[in-house]
Amino acid sequence: MDIQEQIKLIEEEIKRTPYNKATEHHVGRLKAKLAKLREEAEKQKSKTKTSEITIKKEEDATAVLVGYPSVGKSTILNKLTGARSEVGDYDFTTLKPVPGVLEYKGARIQIYDLPGLIEGASSGKGRGKEVLSAIRIADLIIIVADVFTLHTIEILKKELYDAGIRIDEKPPDIVIKKKDRGGVRISSTVPLKLDEATIREILREYRIYNADVLIREEITIDRLIDALSSNRVYIPSLVVVNKIDLTDVEVNAIKISAEKGLNLELLKEAIFQKLDFIRVYLKPPGGKPDMEKPMVLRRGATIEDVCRRLHKDFVENFRYARVWGVSVKFEGQRVGLDHKVEDGDIITIYA
Repeated sequence: MDIQEQIKLIEEEIKRTPYNKATEHHVGRLKAKLAKLREEAEKQKSKTKTSEITIKKEEDATAVLVGYPSVGKSTILNKLTGARSEVGDYDFTTLKPVPGVLEYKGARIQIYDLPGLIEGASSGKGRGKEVLSAIRIADLIIIVADVFTLHTIEILKKELYDAGIRIDEKPPDIVIKKKDRGGVRISSTVPLKLDEATIREILREYRIYNADVLIREEITIDRLIDALSSNRVYIPSLVVVNKIDLTDVEVNAIKISAEKGLNLELLKEAIFQKLDFIRVYLKPPGGKPDMEKPMVLRRGATIEDVCRRLHKDFVENFRYARVWGVSVKFEGQRVGLDHKVEDGDIITIYA
C-alpha cells in the first residue's frame, strides 16, 4: 500500500470516528499518523519533481492572489499594479505566476496572480500542490472569490490548511526539549484540554519518548501536531469578494469590483495594514537622518535586515550600529545585527 492509499484510509477513519472524550486518544493518534504521512509524501514528491510554479520574494513584501479560476484575480492585479496579466472569460487563463508591484504609502508590495486553485488542490488536483508550494513563501495571502462563488472561500481555506499553511494564526506556544532519558514530563501554565495520555501518544507517533514539554496555551490535538510538524507556515490573509457591481452580498470580506474600480483604495489600505509595515530612517555617521526617504520593513525586522537591504557587504563587514528611537533604552545605543528595530527608529550603520 503506497502513502496516498494510507492517507486516504486514515482520512476515512477519522471521518467515521465521532470525536469525544472517549475517542480523543484514538483520534489524536490517527491525526498524528496522517500528518506524518503527508509530510513524508511531500518529501518524496520534492525529490522526484521540481515545481514549475515558483515565485521570488522581492520588494518590501510579497502577496499572492489565491482563488478559483475566473473570479477576477488577473483584473485585480492589473488594476492594483498596472501589470498585464491575461484576462479571459474561460477557466485557467493564468497558467504561471504573473507579478506586479503595488506602490502605496512609500511601500513597494509585490503581488502575484497565481494559477487558479480548486477543491482537491492539496492532493494534487489541477497542479494544486505546485501552486500551494509557491504560496508558502508569501508574506500575505489574498483569498479571492466573486459574488457567485462565495462557497469557495471555505474550500480554499481548507486546501491551504491541508497543505500545512496556517492563515491568521501564530505558532503554537509549546516548548519541547528532547532529552536522553527520563521519559516525557508535561507541565503547563494553563488548564489542559487534552489528557496527558493523548499528548504522550501523539509524541510517540513522532518518536519522542524522552522530553520536557511546556504548554502555554489551551492546546488541541491539531495545535499539538502543528508544534511537532516541520512543514507548517503561518501567514496572514485577507478575503476579497469581487464583482459587487453585479449583485450585493452579505459577507465578512472586502467587497470590490475590479472591473469598475470600486473600493480598490480600501483594498490597498487593507493590504498595507495587514502586512504590518514599519518605517526606519538612515543616518550617515556624523550626518543628519534622511526623514524624507524611510526604509520600509516588516515588523520584527532586525539590524541585519536593514544591512541586507542596503547591500550584502554591510552584513559581511558589519561592526555595529547606533539606534535612536523606541527600540533602545537610550538614544544612540550601540546594538548588533540581531537587534529588532521599531517604527520611527533612526539608524547608523558602522562597517
